[in-house]
Amino acid sequence: MSTTQQRVDASTIPSMKIYDWFDGPYPARVRIALAEKGLLPNVEFVSVNLWTGEHKEPEFLAINYSGTLPVLELQDGTLIAECTAITQYLDSLDGHPVLTGETPREKGLIHMMTKRAEIEFLDAVSVYFHHATPGLGPKVELYQNAEWGAKMGEKAIRGMRYFDNLLKGQPFVAGNTFSMADIAVLGGMIFASLVKLPVPEECVALRAWHDNMQERPSYQTWRALVEQGAPKS
Repeated sequence: MSTTQQRVDASTIPSMKIYDWFDGPYPARVRIALAEKGLLPNVEFVSVNLWTGEHKEPEFLAINYSGTLPVLELQDGTLIAECTAITQYLDSLDGHPVLTGETPREKGLIHMMTKRAEIEFLDAVSVYFHHATPGLGPKVELYQNAEWGAKMGEKAIRGMRYFDNLLKGQPFVAGNTFSMADIAVLGGMIFASLVKLPVPEECVALRAWHDNMQERPSYQTWRALVEQGAPKS
């Protein structure tokens, strides 16, 4: 169990609502952060079915114009989209930000590496999925460019090699401490697995890091939620 999970008194944190889909790679980032912070009991999850295109319907676009998941809704109606922004909010709730850094140096490095994880890896896998595979199906994927998707698949592989090289010299993505940046790369690994985009065999350090990440209680909690299956509603 992480020190954060031991420190947070969830009863002092206000309840929140999160719009997401139970096994989405981007929602996984926020669910893992919630588990790290011990805040899952404070959240009501509202399912938005990606496979039927609910996230592109007018009702959801009124919540998040970009039609992406997840979205955090606070008790006063404030809506916060984007995984990085949501995680930053969650990490500040108890006054002890450990996922986004406590010192200026930590904050800068974690933000930088989180952005790199998105641009070089996770988002590239997403484009590969939406353009080079059937994606979410013809009702959702109204335009596809297979060549562009393939190029982004190649970029994702380069991203894996970049993080492999980085992790040869340090235990975590942003240095010596688990952070939001690790969760972002883990999201990339989750997505790559879903679309069967293989990690190069030579990426030994990345594979070892991934094995360690899958042993964390927060990851195992997320996996247990996924294994419960799609919500009935």
